[in-house]
Amino acid sequence: MTQNLFGEPPTPYAAPEPIAPGAALLRGFALDQAEALRQAAQQVIAAAHLRHPVTPGGRAMSVGMTNCGALGWTSSRTGYRYSSTDPLSGQPWPPMPACFADIAARAAAEAGFEGFAPDACLINRYEPGARMSLHQDRDESDLGAPIVSVSLGLPAVFLFGGLQRSDRPARYGLAHGDVAVWGGAARLAFHGVAPLADGEHPRLGRQRINLTFRRAG
Repeated sequence: MTQNLFGEPPTPYAAPEPIAPGAALLRGFALDQAEALRQAAQQVIAAAHLRHPVTPGGRAMSVGMTNCGALGWTSSRTGYRYSSTDPLSGQPWPPMPACFADIAARAAAEAGFEGFAPDACLINRYEPGARMSLHQDRDESDLGAPIVSVSLGLPAVFLFGGLQRSDRPARYGLAHGDVAVWGGAARLAFHGVAPLADGEHPRLGRQRINLTFRRAG
């Protein structure tokens, strides 16, 4: 069953909503910074264009991706890795905007992870029909640091499971300005995003932008 279904207007942040030991949703936490985050994301995308990486299995991902920060996550037929340079341009990834680092650190602290300083932000753009299959974030060298994920634009259904791929994930509605944080016992939980439903967001149109912050190096 999907929890916290859509249809209600965004509400100001109140308190963390625990979804597992070490994992919480911060509903509306990024609303006050959402416009600054949107503009900063567009600047990053203009400097390092979105692409649909190919998985080791040879499939192009349905989600458009790019990165900012000291390191960026990439995928190819040879595997997944972090790189200090954009493989398309050979140039360093764009610097992480200050508003990105600020929301990531504040959200992590609110969820109980003080001192989080991300060095990588993966920007994902979902258009209607795009999805993210269940996976673990395990390519980072520092698995003691949490993952912080900020949602902008169209609502999505976030899938959050256990430590085994076979664990049935719970389904949570994520709206514009919501933040998910997971670390500690939940750091390697399988998670994903169901196919994005069509719609029109007043600021971002027919898309969802997801900012995923990590400590990769």
